[in-house]
Amino acid sequence: MKNLALSALTADAFSAFGDVVDSTVVCDQYPINAGRTTRHHALSRVDCSNEDGEPVISIFRASPVEDGFVMHGMERHPLGSQTFVNLSPYPYAIVVAPVGEFDESKIVGFIARPQQSITYHRGTWHHYLLALEGASDFVVIDRVGPGENCDEVALANPLKLTLPR
Repeated sequence: MKNLALSALTADAFSAFGDVVDSTVVCDQYPINAGRTTRHHALSRVDCSNEDGEPVISIFRASPVEDGFVMHGMERHPLGSQTFVNLSPYPYAIVVAPVGEFDESKIVGFIARPQQSITYHRGTWHHYLLALEGASDFVVIDRVGPGENCDEVALANPLKLTLPR
């Protein structure tokens, strides 16, 4: 079994897999609401129109995992992107591999700060939600509609999550 160490989530490091939704990401910013609010514009796009899909908004509640949690599989959604907006005060782990044919050697892991949220690009391989430190709620924006939109693979070599100390 291999260990998977997590690195800090940054927009540049995550760009091959999706978008980081965070007020520190470089984007167009401008005042709205009589100057009382700053809009951080278009941090991510919803991609769900393949095969007549449409966006839906859900809440997922994830139970926390601990250091040493063993991952046995990955999944992808070939027909649409998925956005996870963290509502909790806790960090969470993200484990991904590039779009395309699944390659276990290309799995990478990130640790997101509580105020960071993400969008997986359509087809990005990822592990399911990995809450840390406490049960965590996420607003999820993803696709519903016709077609098969979840592919799963088993890992030939399970990965043990290694959290930063």
